[in-house]
Amino acid sequence: MKPRTIVITGASRGIGKELVHQLAEYSGHRILALSRNVDRMETEFEDLENVSCHAFDLSRDDVKEQTEKILSTVKTVDILINNAGYLVNKPFSEITHNDFITSYKINVTGVMETVQGALPKMNDAHIVNISSVGGYQGSVKFPGLTAYSTSKAALCSFTELFAEEFKESDIAMNCLCLGAAQTEMLEAAFPGYQAPVSAAEMAEFIADFSLNAKKWMRGKIIPVSLSTP
Repeated sequence: MKPRTIVITGASRGIGKELVHQLAEYSGHRILALSRNVDRMETEFEDLENVSCHAFDLSRDDVKEQTEKILSTVKTVDILINNAGYLVNKPFSEITHNDFITSYKINVTGVMETVQGALPKMNDAHIVNISSVGGYQGSVKFPGLTAYSTSKAALCSFTELFAEEFKESDIAMNCLCLGAAQTEMLEAAFPGYQAPVSAAEMAEFIADFSLNAKKWMRGKIIPVSLSTP
């Protein structure tokens, strides 16, 4: 397997945590795990010599600068998995201005600024955006998830726009719209619901896609779901 330098956001829990563990199994890969919760990551990944943990906050106004500083320690970035996300589950009439702003900052503009910060380090690279099946056009929608699902839909649009703008480059971007996987975020969105897929199983699919799909597709929006939700 070709050694890769892989950056994963939202790496302290759920699918992000599982991605770090699975991709770190090949010691040739260098994994940069990013999250606001550095202590949790350092405890979780303390036995993984090819993983480094970095404080990273998508809700701030300096996401591009944060990204550039973290990536100053590497020569190239081969894979960027924009996995971090923010969920608001409230009736539409109760969603606050701050709920909307934070949702879009973390789920959309923060992702775009992360990509901006990573671009100078990218050559023959694959960017994988993690969206939601709730943001996939034509999918079943659920009350309470207006801020979340619309922001995830915007991430799909960004993927298509980036692919068009960079179609002459060797940088590919694709978007996976995930269905239900058993995570803390799923529990917050659908309390008591039992997903048919574990976080580890979903991470296995994403890891393989991130490593191998670049040669087959660009700018694709792909629903990955066994259930509704």
